[in-house]
Amino acid sequence: MTLLLQRSTETHQHCFATILYLSTQVSRNTHLDLNCDSSIKRLKCQWSQCIGEECGSDGVQTRTLWCVHMEGWTTHHSHCQHMDKPESKRQCFKVCDWHQDLFEWEVSEWGGCVLVPFFSNELKLRTTECITAQHGIQRRHIHCVRTSNRSSVSSRICEFFSQKPPMEQACLIPCPQDCVVSDFTSWSSCSKTCGAGLQHRTRHILAPPMYGGADCPNLTETRTCSNSNECPVAEGEHQYSLKVGAWSKCRLPHQKDTLLNGRTTVDFSTNSNENNTINFYMLQEVGYQTRQVRCARGDGKNVMLSLCTKDTSPLTYQACLMPQDCQTSDWSSWGSCSKTCRSNDLSPGYRLRLRVMTQIPRGDGTPCPVLEEKEACNIIGDLLPKCPRYMWRATEWGECRILPLLSQQDRRQINVSILCGGGIQTRKTYCAQVPDDSAPHHRKEVSRPVNAQLCDGDEPPLAVQNCTIPCQQPGLLSQWSAWSACLHEDCKDPQGKKGFRQRRREVLWESSGTLETCPHLMEFIPCEDPACYLWQVQQEGRCIPINGSCGSGTAVHNITCVNTEGEVVASAQCVDDPPPTEESCEVACSADCVVGSWSFWSACSHSCATKTAEGKQSRTRTILAIPGTDGKACPAAPALEEWRVCNNHPCSVFYWNASTWGPCFADVNATSFWNETSGCTVGVQRRKVSCTKQNVGPVVNKRCLDSSRPETVRPCLLPCRKDCVVTPFSEWTACPSTCLTGNNSTAVSQSRYRTVIQRAANGGQECPDTVYEERECDSVRVCPIYRWRMHKWHSCTLVPDSVRRGLSGSGEACGNGLETRGVSCIGENEEPANMTECLQWAGPSPPLIRECRVACKDDCTLTAWSKFSECAGCGSSQTRKRSLLGRSKKKEHCLNEDVYPLEETETCPCDEFLSQPYGNWSACILPNPSSYESLQGWMSHRELKECGQGLRYRAVACINQQGHLVNPTLCTDTGYTVEVCHIPCPLDCKLSEWSAWSACSASCGSGLKIRSKWLREKAFNGGRPCPKLDLKNQVYEAVPCNGECIQYEWRIEPWSICTISTMDDLPACGEGVQSRKIRSVSETGGENVTVDDVLCDQEETPPRAQVCLISCPNDCVVSPWGPWSSCPLECDRGSTRNRSRRILRLPAPNGTSCPELVQSEPCVLNSTCFTYRHKVSEWSTCQLSGHAVCGHGSRSRHLDCVQSDGKVVELQMCKQVLLESCAVDCPVSCVLSEWSPWADCSHTCGSRGHSERTRRILQEAHEEGRPCPTLLSQTKPCPIRPCYMWLLGNWSQCTVEGAKCGEGLRRRNLTCVVHWGHWHESPPQPAEMELCGDVLKRQLQQEMEQPCFVPCPGDCHLTEWSSWSSCQLTCLEGRSFESTGRQARSQAVIIQATENQGSCPHQVFETQPCEGGKCHSYQWKTGGWNNNERAVWCQRSDGVNVTGEQPQCMPTLVMSCLDGVCGCEKGYTEVMTSHGFLDYCTRTPGVDNSKKADVKTNSGRLKPRPSQANDLFSEWTLRPVSPDGRVKLWVYAVTVVGFIVILFVIALSFLVCLHRVCFRGRSIVVGHTHFIKGRKKHLKVRQVSSLKLSRRV
Repeated sequence: MTLLLQRSTETHQHCFATILYLSTQVSRNTHLDLNCDSSIKRLKCQWSQCIGEECGSDGVQTRTLWCVHMEGWTTHHSHCQHMDKPESKRQCFKVCDWHQDLFEWEVSEWGGCVLVPFFSNELKLRTTECITAQHGIQRRHIHCVRTSNRSSVSSRICEFFSQKPPMEQACLIPCPQDCVVSDFTSWSSCSKTCGAGLQHRTRHILAPPMYGGADCPNLTETRTCSNSNECPVAEGEHQYSLKVGAWSKCRLPHQKDTLLNGRTTVDFSTNSNENNTINFYMLQEVGYQTRQVRCARGDGKNVMLSLCTKDTSPLTYQACLMPQDCQTSDWSSWGSCSKTCRSNDLSPGYRLRLRVMTQIPRGDGTPCPVLEEKEACNIIGDLLPKCPRYMWRATEWGECRILPLLSQQDRRQINVSILCGGGIQTRKTYCAQVPDDSAPHHRKEVSRPVNAQLCDGDEPPLAVQNCTIPCQQPGLLSQWSAWSACLHEDCKDPQGKKGFRQRRREVLWESSGTLETCPHLMEFIPCEDPACYLWQVQQEGRCIPINGSCGSGTAVHNITCVNTEGEVVASAQCVDDPPPTEESCEVACSADCVVGSWSFWSACSHSCATKTAEGKQSRTRTILAIPGTDGKACPAAPALEEWRVCNNHPCSVFYWNASTWGPCFADVNATSFWNETSGCTVGVQRRKVSCTKQNVGPVVNKRCLDSSRPETVRPCLLPCRKDCVVTPFSEWTACPSTCLTGNNSTAVSQSRYRTVIQRAANGGQECPDTVYEERECDSVRVCPIYRWRMHKWHSCTLVPDSVRRGLSGSGEACGNGLETRGVSCIGENEEPANMTECLQWAGPSPPLIRECRVACKDDCTLTAWSKFSECAGCGSSQTRKRSLLGRSKKKEHCLNEDVYPLEETETCPCDEFLSQPYGNWSACILPNPSSYESLQGWMSHRELKECGQGLRYRAVACINQQGHLVNPTLCTDTGYTVEVCHIPCPLDCKLSEWSAWSACSASCGSGLKIRSKWLREKAFNGGRPCPKLDLKNQVYEAVPCNGECIQYEWRIEPWSICTISTMDDLPACGEGVQSRKIRSVSETGGENVTVDDVLCDQEETPPRAQVCLISCPNDCVVSPWGPWSSCPLECDRGSTRNRSRRILRLPAPNGTSCPELVQSEPCVLNSTCFTYRHKVSEWSTCQLSGHAVCGHGSRSRHLDCVQSDGKVVELQMCKQVLLESCAVDCPVSCVLSEWSPWADCSHTCGSRGHSERTRRILQEAHEEGRPCPTLLSQTKPCPIRPCYMWLLGNWSQCTVEGAKCGEGLRRRNLTCVVHWGHWHESPPQPAEMELCGDVLKRQLQQEMEQPCFVPCPGDCHLTEWSSWSSCQLTCLEGRSFESTGRQARSQAVIIQATENQGSCPHQVFETQPCEGGKCHSYQWKTGGWNNNERAVWCQRSDGVNVTGEQPQCMPTLVMSCLDGVCGCEKGYTEVMTSHGFLDYCTRTPGVDNSKKADVKTNSGRLKPRPSQANDLFSEWTLRPVSPDGRVKLWVYAVTVVGFIVILFVIALSFLVCLHRVCFRGRSIVVGHTHFIKGRKKHLKVRQVSSLKLSRRV
């Protein structure tokens, strides 16, 4: 499409379609030659690539040519003109691969989008209405350049390598925006006070036309006006005004004029065109300038000058300052590039170069060019090193400390050296430069510390963490096992007849202490005849009689060899002969005596054997049946009881006693213990081990089992040797880049520091003594001293006589002039220096010129001013006087002291100043530690001081006698008033001491006992808060306890022998009685105490006697009942328990048969069956070690096993859960960073400046730790320094010197003012110019004078510029197309006389971009109806009324009105009110109408308007609507008749068509009616098709 836009205006219209067809088939770079004849043209394609055997100039390019008809088909070449046939082959340069590195396309940015007048596929201008946007085009510049120096070459060179980028592209432009103007102002007053005159009104532009919108209408309306007063006859027809032109350029007089004037100009300066020439002297030249003066008549014509000047001559010449151009030095060399490294940011760097002003521009001289130049550098940056990365680093963690966790109260009461448990450890975080990835990686990466602000984007690592100091925890041991059998020392190699019996215990809980003696885990007793393996006999079957069912028999035993642990081993291990596997036994016959089984062995009477006593135990059996006549007799009474020796080992117990392990030390023989994975040396520890007799002391080692002797040597890790690790020194802090003034004697220093990352330990290399260094800056230079030297004023220079005589004819050399003086630059040694040095270092340049006057004959002459009188002190004034001379004393105008004052008074200078405190006191600020202390603080764990004595500051305003603010150092040294203050220290919460333990909460069984502390003092001023208190302000500690359960139970003794009462000689068998003793006992302290029987449950009293049975001969004999089987744990209903017994002697045939052998009974809860449950006490509080403050601990609770009937039974009946781990959170206090350095003042001057320092939270407070303060930043006021600034005044009215109208000047003043930094509270006050700087340089930066024009009466002229309109955006449906808006201002044309209209200038407007624009919408506004009329106007959404030929309001009111009757134009539809009034017109859908809305007048009710000349009813003068707006009755009649006629015509046409005779003609629609419903029904007649309403009246 780009090609089309370029060629469309060059080709003939009939070729256009073919070009369009082919343009879609060729590439963007295709070149078309159009040789249009009547219908044939020749097309040529783009050149092919250059082909050749070798790269160079011998290549060949070809292209295809064909002849094309205008309709798109190709034809023979003969149809095209052969003389114009382009070449199809040419030589070319075939590029080499390396050529493309030498050239490249240089592409500029796309230009702005420009509106194009054609569519892309049409030749006609755009006429359709724009909906959203219109087509535009934007272009850019493309050049082929050398890569070496960026110089341009032919585009064909780059085309060899790549296609040329597109130079144009399509774009969209918003729809046309018409000009929008404001409403008119009110009419001005009549230009004349008598007779006929003119008056005008103006409007201004609110939005300029854009994107092809309609131009602005006239901004001025003018109309004639007349006054009832007739002009007097004596008054002339015209007014005359003296009109002056602009002053000419200042020029020097000719040399002869200068000599005649009595003055010689001497130029001591050198050639000013050479920038590098040294200039020691500066002198300003004086010239003259002239202007034209004429007398203007009211009609704009020039007349004789005498009609305006009368007796006085106008000023046509004056002395002036010759223009002096600004001169600058050569550019300095380019500074360093701001981008010195390669980063992810692809933006280029910048570098600067400067030049200084060597000559100040004066007069109309050329202003100074740019003194600072900036250019991009290191745009790509591939060759730059990578930018350093910055990351947070941290030092080694410090030692674990518990002291910070303690409150003030605890610190005084606790021995800090024995504390253990939870604590905190800290470290220092710092920002460091990360080494490059390519740098070698060391074992421990150490980086240079940098400013912490470089790491602000990242979160610093933690500076505080929890830690633990192990507490001394005693170990927990199991119970001793039973004594083993007598064993050899080594069962694998048994020797001798001496052995040991041993018992063991195990460690259930390892001791955490390293200083305690380890308890022994084995004890030994020497014994004889040791045996490591024994035969174990187990009876497997009953006694089987040999003959018959009773009598002698045998019982088979299972014989196995077992070790000391009871494990079965090979039989060969047992040395002794095995016992017999069969044993003889007896099965009682019916007449034999039957004896019961042996009871269990009783407890041993002694635990060990001594010389005087040994342990014994017994067992018994009873007679169950007496023998018969022939049966075996019962054993004697002694045979019913057996005794044996027990615990016959001696009471001497031995064990190995081991001392604590000694320190770890290096051992040359411990190389086998070297730990290769650790970098530390492995050493050895030793301890003493000796055999110890219990309760006696060490004995010889052979008394103990040598195989179980503990080790005396073990490997250990020696403490690792740690060298101190420090970072490299940081960069030196920057020295001042500016020079120091000579009166600044303070030495400027710079510092650097390094950070200790790891401290030395265990003999490692110690840290260096210096971690902070400070030195004086060497490169700080003192500012050079230069000053201005002023020379004498020259005589007053007037305009040359020849010029003066030629212009005014006056011959007297007097009047106003200028006098000059020379200024030179002097160095420190009073030697001449270049003026450039003084311009830079000596301050403002002194004035070189001043006004003067050479007295004329008629001037007033006065004496010179006397010296000022002496001052009487501060607040007084001084005066000086002068007097008139000669004839001036008698001249009346000279006696006017307002014009010629004879006395001047000024205030005396005063060096007394008032020191006035200002503002509030700062917060109390504690002194900062020194830099070295702040670096070492983390190592010594210095806690930040938050209380104590500090200082608070208050700014001081220093005011002079005039009430002006001056430098604060004139009143105080620092600018502050300082006083001592105190910050109260925080007081921690205080609790009482622990109370005594309460009684156990359970009188029997497990419970808790409690002790408590109560609140004594609450925390104050940020102290450590109290722990969580209950409602009584108490905190408690609970531990488990056991209440002494005094349980009473029946204690029974064994049954006595069954006693049978016999009579005569009957055998003693059958039922008898046996008794036993019972007593009531209580368990107290593990001892059984007999108590009264009433204390036991009487219902559970065991029987004291029972019936027993001794079987008679021949009767069946059974064993006693065995134990009852267990009931289910749940004691289910229907469950039973059983017990059984066995037959010991079968009955004889005539004997008593055997009773039942199995007995059952139901399981009854709390009778024969019991359930068990835990009775759990409450958990205790978390118990720590005795010296721990927080950390890991344990909490416990006691369990009781309770039977279902409420009795406490043995714990073995229940599962035990006694202990679980817990933790007590450490009361970590808030940890803060150090205060940052004080920042620069927020304001460099004034009373609102303040400096701030901040700190951050390293660790939030936890639990009862001291909370973080709310104040994390501190501010203090800055010294109140006066704010000096240049105040630019408003433009004055246009003044014409010496005339009424013409070219003049508008001026504004530049004054130096002082203020307090806030305008509203302290208005600025005038100050001396020197305090604000060089006024001349400041004036050069501002426009101080502005040419202007004062119109003469009758002149046609422009108004003053209107104010800038509000910022408006280009919007569509409320959405903006752009972020930058536009605002406009305009000048309208004022016509004062009709005769001068031909010389009027054109109205003008200006636009400028602006920020903060808004989208505006437009809406019609209407006033109230008045006499069937109302006002209609267009209003913008911000409330501004707008006017114009094409207002922006929608929906439009497109009406045409004539004689108060209005209707809508074609393409628009009426919108009516509910009363039948025309409200507005809106566009009819589907109708193409490009007319814009405009309304000038309209009226109230809808009335048919008269049609124009060619109307069908042009002769009809009847009006269908009455004056009151009602439709007349005859209109209804005409309507009915018309309807009947239409029906008749339709019927007639139908009949004619039936006979195939159809008449074709043009039907004329007379009219149709619309009925409109509303509150009042009216009839509206609308003439369609033929009724054409005019647009405007």
